[in-house]
Amino acid sequence: MIPVLLSRYTKEFKYNLSLATPVILGMLGHTLVALVDNIMVGQLGTAELAAVSLGNSFMFIAMSLGIGFSTAITPLVAEADGKGDFAEGKSSFKHGLFLCTALGIALVLMVFVAKPLMYAMNQPPEVVELAMPYLNLVAVSLLPLIVFQGFKQFSDGLSLTRYPMYATIVANVVNVLLNYIFIFGKFGFPELGVVGAAIGTLASRLIMVAYLWYLLSKHYKARDYVTHIKFFTLTKSMLKKVINLGFPSAMQMFFEVAIFTAAIWLSGILGKNPQAANQIALNLSSMTFMVAMGFSVAAMIRIGNQKGMNRFRELRRIAFSIFLLTTIMAVVFAVLFMLFNTALPKLYLDYDDPANFIDNFEVVSIASKLMLIAAVFQISDAVQVVALGALRGMQDVKIPTVITFIAYWLVGFPISFYLSMYSDYGSSGIWIGLLAGLTVSALLLFIRFNYLSKQLILSEKDQAQIPS
Repeated sequence: MIPVLLSRYTKEFKYNLSLATPVILGMLGHTLVALVDNIMVGQLGTAELAAVSLGNSFMFIAMSLGIGFSTAITPLVAEADGKGDFAEGKSSFKHGLFLCTALGIALVLMVFVAKPLMYAMNQPPEVVELAMPYLNLVAVSLLPLIVFQGFKQFSDGLSLTRYPMYATIVANVVNVLLNYIFIFGKFGFPELGVVGAAIGTLASRLIMVAYLWYLLSKHYKARDYVTHIKFFTLTKSMLKKVINLGFPSAMQMFFEVAIFTAAIWLSGILGKNPQAANQIALNLSSMTFMVAMGFSVAAMIRIGNQKGMNRFRELRRIAFSIFLLTTIMAVVFAVLFMLFNTALPKLYLDYDDPANFIDNFEVVSIASKLMLIAAVFQISDAVQVVALGALRGMQDVKIPTVITFIAYWLVGFPISFYLSMYSDYGSSGIWIGLLAGLTVSALLLFIRFNYLSKQLILSEKDQAQIPS
């Protein structure tokens, strides 16, 4: 009996994987940019690694707003695709891309205005001095990144999830090559250290958006969407529709990313080594989170399609198949984090450097403990992000925004702050707070999806009983 029941969900695994895998690889590609920067810069010393961490903490907040806002495009395009309505799909994409571009410009300016805050955040002085020039160039790279997200979310909405992956792979090759040249001063170029990492990031993001547009312009299904766009011919109704979906989605991502950013700042108060250890654990956790994000996008696409076709029973069944698959993957990652909690952090540091051995040893010691906590929250982190994707596919964004605020800022952050600042837990206390916030978020968002999907099925039954 149980295998028969499970087969209702497991039979969707193959298609879910085929849809999510390119998204996962593409998202991992974004994380890989940070991973490559961290590993290469980490060879210079723990202060340089902490500087990249601090600089990126500002970027994380801005990126969360831009990327979160762009997710409004996917369910709108997916629903229009399910209905077979090209005009509505192109209008959703065009208005979304316009708003992403405007938001990208605003976010670049916001980061430049906020830079002086680093001096008032009680961070190690040598770290701040290294972070400032790095942030200048990385801030500019926000604009092409957010524009890329607009194209990516559109591509995902048409179920063309491979093309953003291809663009991200090309961008990563460029990033690695330019990092090698400019961080370490190869082929006659100057040795620029952390600034060299920023040059690689900016150049790779410019190439990424240009290449994705080129790929989409050559595809029969996407060509008419991405060419001959009347960029400034806009309607108030569609702008309002995208904003009503995009703004809450941006705040959801902001609330989550902001608590992880707060973890960076809290760890900086504890010292450069705790901050470097936090960055290592955060980077590794981000890579597994991108897998869950891939399934979240798959949920958004498939549920948006089913909503467009008014197939609410299928909507619920498909969503639960994605929840099940994501949970299985999360358990695998949890086991890997527990087994390799010391080996993985060592990848980020040069253990053969006698001058920095004491610092490196302390960083790995702290990071290995954080990895154990990160292992525990793999499941809750995966469930909460897939639930968010499912709810976005249903275009339910306001209540989930309230839930994420409560989970991360009324539950998670107070625990992180108290345990790290006023107890002996230190860095581990920060991550215990993250675990609490993610767990509350997962429970409440899953309950929300379960309730709404049942309500849709009940409304479908009521409609069926109405005499024609």
